[in-house]
Amino acid sequence: MAQQLLLLLPPCRRRHCRRDKRKKMTGRAKRKLKSNQGSGTGNGELKKARCDESTALQVSHVASDQRDEMVQLYKFQMPEDLYHFWDFCKELCPDNPRDALTDTLGLKLVGPFDILARAHKNSQNPQPNFHLHWRYFYDPPEFQTILQGSEDSEHHMGYYRDTPESSPSFVGENEAKKGCTITQMGDNVFAAVHLYLLKRRKERRGQKSGGEALDKLETKLKDRAETLGFSLEQKTKSMKQRAKKVVTKTFHGAGIVVPVDKNDVGYRELPETDADLRKICRAIAEAQNDEERIKAFGPLQEMITFVQFANDECDYGMGYELGIDLFCYGSHYFHKVIKQLLPMAYNLLKRNLFGEILEAHLSRRSHDNLDQLSTQ
Repeated sequence: MAQQLLLLLPPCRRRHCRRDKRKKMTGRAKRKLKSNQGSGTGNGELKKARCDESTALQVSHVASDQRDEMVQLYKFQMPEDLYHFWDFCKELCPDNPRDALTDTLGLKLVGPFDILARAHKNSQNPQPNFHLHWRYFYDPPEFQTILQGSEDSEHHMGYYRDTPESSPSFVGENEAKKGCTITQMGDNVFAAVHLYLLKRRKERRGQKSGGEALDKLETKLKDRAETLGFSLEQKTKSMKQRAKKVVTKTFHGAGIVVPVDKNDVGYRELPETDADLRKICRAIAEAQNDEERIKAFGPLQEMITFVQFANDECDYGMGYELGIDLFCYGSHYFHKVIKQLLPMAYNLLKRNLFGEILEAHLSRRSHDNLDQLSTQ
């Protein structure tokens, strides 16, 4: 009888009835979104303005052919602050700009900077995969490494993009030996390096050696950033605006952004809290045998079913969140499920390049051999 009544409703009312029924099935209501999330922001509109605003007055000296080659190899447009920072490091250390920060901060310019240094022209690897170039174990597809720090902790910093077409939302920091957490370090590389410098100075408190070099570097860094109009704040206005659009933090803490329309369509919460999901993951990863592991997969399989319902009703953020969380957990037992969830989510969100990066990463996910230019 209920089914017959449902058929009498117009299609849009039927759809909302199914949504209400399935919300009950998941055991948790959808996240109550902030009012400004209902604006229907498109995938490519998230972060395009920052670079244009901060570089309207000046453009770096990097030649157009190198910029074009960067896009060809990485398939990303690089923000102008990367090119300005390269000019800055060339002035600090003309013979080897990539090592300009090594003595003072222990940082090495990598990734896109290798292209600017033309290191790829002498690569030991005849077919480097730039999707994997300095891609650390916990780096999601949204993250692109540009600075390498301590090898012991696998500390590194990189750009975080919400979509392949948009400019980076911020520069993030991660220590892969410690986990998946991504810390936000400003919206440009000058800010990230300056914040790291302040942290290093605090750690060196009481040590006389090296202090003068840090002071000189800070003065030059601040002067250049001010001249170019780059903010040195850890949380800029644009980052705070993005934070309002984040639908969920995910395990890595940086959050994900998906379009949510005025009818609240685009994202629904997972039926488990982060703490409960971690318990489910731990039970699977630490199971003593296959029989125990198959049993432990039960709750996760139920969530995958809910994701399928969500995808049918355009709540693509649910599968995106679950896929990212499983990726961040780090166990190889989840790779098959991740390959089911994330490429589909990226496809539905029209972020296919992230799907390509993910599949390449999962096929060779490791803490070793991160430099594609030296790996055979």
